[in-house]
Amino acid sequence: MEIGLQKANSKGSYRGDRLFRRLALCCALTIPLLMIGIVFELVRNSRLSLAQFGFGFLTSKAWNPVTQDFGALSSMYGTAVSTLIAMLIALPLGFVIALFLVELAPPRLSAFFGSAIELLAAIPSIIYGMWGLFVFAPFMSNFVQPLLGKYLDFLPLFQGPPLGIGMLTAGIILAFMILPYISSVTRDVFQMVPPVVKESAYGIGATNWEVTKAVTMRYSLRGMVGAAFLALGRALGETMAVTFVIGNNHQIAASLFASGNSIASTLANEFTEASDPIYLSALVELGLVLFLITFVFQAAAQLWLWSIKKKLA
Repeated sequence: MEIGLQKANSKGSYRGDRLFRRLALCCALTIPLLMIGIVFELVRNSRLSLAQFGFGFLTSKAWNPVTQDFGALSSMYGTAVSTLIAMLIALPLGFVIALFLVELAPPRLSAFFGSAIELLAAIPSIIYGMWGLFVFAPFMSNFVQPLLGKYLDFLPLFQGPPLGIGMLTAGIILAFMILPYISSVTRDVFQMVPPVVKESAYGIGATNWEVTKAVTMRYSLRGMVGAAFLALGRALGETMAVTFVIGNNHQIAASLFASGNSIASTLANEFTEASDPIYLSALVELGLVLFLITFVFQAAAQLWLWSIKKKLA
């Protein structure tokens, strides 16, 4: 009797496991199917632009809805420059904040600043944009840009009138936005380092910096790379905050004080005005370009992580 019940229970468990496995597989398949669907719709709705401009769409900086001459180069340039500025500011700052919260700060102070960082991550991007336009842009115009222009005007990057808005302001606003992501994710990764490993390093006479460099950061390297590329993906696709402060001008200028545009800001500004089919198709192709750029960066991140894992193995 008991043997029969055990067999029945084992069969029921096996069926339940099989059902759960299939359900989990179906849920996992939604991700590649969703990506395929997005690419399909982007390609389908950008056929007119693909056929008319071809590869020249990526190399042309023209953007004239009147003459129906469109190119993605100025938008790609603005996206790249603003993202690069944001990453150069936020990456080192975010890693140092995470190290301070995990390795140096008292528990109460660490908990307070950790909660503050998570609250920053929850602020909507449009709030960052409004604050950037009405508060930060005047500050840049009155103080930061004149100071940079005074002492660094021999560099093309810091030439031109201090308007407040522009590539530099957009990059700094982006840095403020992605900083909480880098800090919070890196902090969680640092906290996952086994305490016994760090205690062993301290036990053989290692200093705090040596433990941080040789144990904490080495153990958390993959997580740090993941946090960096998570922030990069957010910076590449950010729309409203950049739209408020970048200036929305289709030009390529060496100066960071000059106004420009990004792919996301172009889509936000002009999509509702695109009544002409070729105009709309060009905007959809811009979206396709942004999707492909993000995909390439994420694929590169995975390959880099794979190579790091192989070296550390």
